[in-house]
Amino acid sequence: MTGSAVPFAALTLVLGGMLLPSLRGAARATAVLLLPAVALYFVWSVPDGAGATVRFLDYDIVPVRGDRLSRLFATVFAMMAFGGGLFALNQKRALELAAAFVYAGSAIGAVMAGDLVTLFVFWEVMAIGSTLVVWSAGTDAAYNASLRYLMIHLMGGVLLMAGIAGQVAVTGSIAFERMDLSLWPQWLILAGFLVNAGGPPLSAWIPDAYPEASYSGTVFLSAFTTKTAVYVLLRGFPGAEILVFLGLIMIFYGIVYALLENDMRRILAYSIVNQVGFMVTGAGLGTEMAINGAASHAFTHIIYKALLLMSAGSVLFMTGRRKCSDLGGLFQSMPLTAACGIVGALSISAFPLTSGFVSKSMISQAAADGHLALVWLLLAAASAGVFLHAGIKFPWFVFFQKDSGLRPPDPPANMRLAMILFSFLCIAIGVYPEPLYALLPYPVEFVPYTGEHVASQLELLLFSGLAFFVMLDRYLQRTLTITLDVDWFYRRLGPLAARALVGGGFRRWEFLLRTLERVAGEAGAYLYRHHGPEGRLARTWPTGSMVLWVAVLLASYLVFYYL
Repeated sequence: MTGSAVPFAALTLVLGGMLLPSLRGAARATAVLLLPAVALYFVWSVPDGAGATVRFLDYDIVPVRGDRLSRLFATVFAMMAFGGGLFALNQKRALELAAAFVYAGSAIGAVMAGDLVTLFVFWEVMAIGSTLVVWSAGTDAAYNASLRYLMIHLMGGVLLMAGIAGQVAVTGSIAFERMDLSLWPQWLILAGFLVNAGGPPLSAWIPDAYPEASYSGTVFLSAFTTKTAVYVLLRGFPGAEILVFLGLIMIFYGIVYALLENDMRRILAYSIVNQVGFMVTGAGLGTEMAINGAASHAFTHIIYKALLLMSAGSVLFMTGRRKCSDLGGLFQSMPLTAACGIVGALSISAFPLTSGFVSKSMISQAAADGHLALVWLLLAAASAGVFLHAGIKFPWFVFFQKDSGLRPPDPPANMRLAMILFSFLCIAIGVYPEPLYALLPYPVEFVPYTGEHVASQLELLLFSGLAFFVMLDRYLQRTLTITLDVDWFYRRLGPLAARALVGGGFRRWEFLLRTLERVAGEAGAYLYRHHGPEGRLARTWPTGSMVLWVAVLLASYLVFYYL
């Protein structure tokens, strides 16, 4: 397959996903588990460098390009498709599995694309697939959320397409390579990328849409869109300083809203924004250490975030409830789910011997190496905030604290197996990170397990945990509240404004019609008075009078002619 122009890895999942609804029972389950393995084989069969090109409209289309960065992301995407498919084997809605595999395949196609046109095609297919994953939950809330989700991503696609068109017009090239933001089309491309990354001010589409998907759909949604955006930022805009500021905003925005939230899946959705903020900051730092850190953190985040959402999805699947105020004490009857959720919580908090510890710390180290003291301090403070909302709040309110009286068992075997698999990966990567480091774009000289680093991280987490329990009774109690976010402007204010404009438009249109009707009526009456049977112009006029008026008209014509 050397030099192939066919993105086999992507098409395996896209076309295979389209065939899933036609399969039943064991055949569907086999396909769900086999397709990601085949895709992973094709990912690793792609050699370094650009594949064969296809000539289209005087441009060279490069559907497949292999290198360490693209292979890293494509690998974890295939792993996620397998784990998510295993978790979703009980899902009766064939549309969700089909859409999820199309979604995963298009994400692999996007990260292995060698030109902007191919990237855009897979980018838009990814938007359609993810929209269908949300919509397939089958509830009114999911339907409305999917429409808002599609609206945001179509806007992002328009920005990206406008940027690509401008880039081609200015440079004459469709190559997807590093950009320096010296041209206005590159700013549009960056804006399109940031929409999918959940960058400000549109971060709210993640907690608005993801929690409305099914118990299994949210697991798929957490993995692909935002991480594909991280990949293209690392590929196209490494070292862009604006990304450092945007990333820090995302980090603290996610922390604040997650601490306020009562819905367990919205807590985890806000933590996606928070964690992607770390990666965007790494992309903005742009050094080899920072890019390695952002890429490895994207890899580990996909796994531990999926594990957290599997844990939350299992609770939702077994209880039908999603608000922390309705849950508690579930560790007594769901011990495996609770244990796996705790592993995911420790991983996202970068606890030593978990995957987050060996990846997130590289981003902080990159800030320290660049003598960016303020950035380093903010990242350290953010790490404490992560432990507050995801490391403690989620497992504490869902599985411990006040007993809700619910006694559901652990979920079916396939869901337990998926959680065990991802828990093992979180711990294995944390204990032995060398295989992950070997996949990173640049050689890794970072050593995570030093006495100073372990001690400082444990101190940070322990004091953060102490702060949680000190503030628990007064500030962090579960309450039946709804947090307002910027999505309110297009979710609530937008429809109100549209109805007001439409209503005002109808009133103006009715006024115009009434005015036209009145004017037409008056004109008709005027004409009738003069031209009707009894009108002045309809009377019989003497011949002498007519001759007189003809003479007057001719004289007037002569006067104007000679003037």
